[in-house]
Amino acid sequence: MSAPTVRRVFRGGFFTHRVDAILPAASDQPLVTVLLPARNAQRTLALALRSILWQTYANWELLVLDDGSSDATVAIAKSFADPRIRVLADGSWLGLAARLNHGIDVARGSLLARLDADDVAFPERLEHQVQFLQAHPEVDLVGAGAVVFGDDGHAFGLFPAPPTHREICRRPWSGFHLPHPTWMGRTAWFRRFRYRPEQDRAAQDQDLLLRSFRFSTFANLPETLIGYRQHELSWRKFARSRVQWARAALREARARRNWYAMIAVPAVQLAKGAYETAVIGVGLGRRLLRHRALPMSQEQRQRWDRLWRNLHA
Repeated sequence: MSAPTVRRVFRGGFFTHRVDAILPAASDQPLVTVLLPARNAQRTLALALRSILWQTYANWELLVLDDGSSDATVAIAKSFADPRIRVLADGSWLGLAARLNHGIDVARGSLLARLDADDVAFPERLEHQVQFLQAHPEVDLVGAGAVVFGDDGHAFGLFPAPPTHREICRRPWSGFHLPHPTWMGRTAWFRRFRYRPEQDRAAQDQDLLLRSFRFSTFANLPETLIGYRQHELSWRKFARSRVQWARAALREARARRNWYAMIAVPAVQLAKGAYETAVIGVGLGRRLLRHRALPMSQEQRQRWDRLWRNLHA
């Protein structure tokens, strides 16, 4: 299926996005529910939504989970005239985990996918992940490769995406190579484990994986299906992420009486946090991103550049 044509009509101060494509009837049961939480995301939200409208797979619903935005986020989301997009907004701030759990509760699809308001999906993203989960009923959650890019669209490289559960969970106390915005899983799995509201957003995804990996099967598709935006780097954000991950891991280690992890996790996270703070402090944050990302082939870079141009056309 070719990507649908998106027409932009200026109405009421905002562009309304109309999709020229054959769409499923609004009453049809979607197979996939896409959860897209957003808070003050007016600068990036349109690109994220457009990337879902351009999916080669059409049987989806998208829930925009607004978390008390004070800018034009809700108006922009509502400007997309597509019956598959639902905007859930009550004007209050509840936090990312609470919004995601609400989306899990009201999702109509038997499969659930994630996307952040500042990221974008390649057109084949939903189609390929649906095909994989249908062919592998034993898998609960599948991710994919991701292009790491800056606000200007420049790609730094690729996030690693090991394909098997064993590789993804090889060092659970150090984290899982399963990028959150690339997730698609079975809605029943999300309803079983859910997000922990008291866990800071900096480590909510890793906390969920750590609590569930012993009872689940994870996988990654080898292809790159997501563009993951990295804004200006902040040592405070990195340090906060390290602290929150250490707390989540220590909580789980105590529950399992894993004394080695209780000692190793704080030491490793402290060392990594100190290194990141030093590197960002001397202005080498972008070099840190390039060091962590895997190199891209010329074909992969051209594919990304083509997507970026098309989304801005």
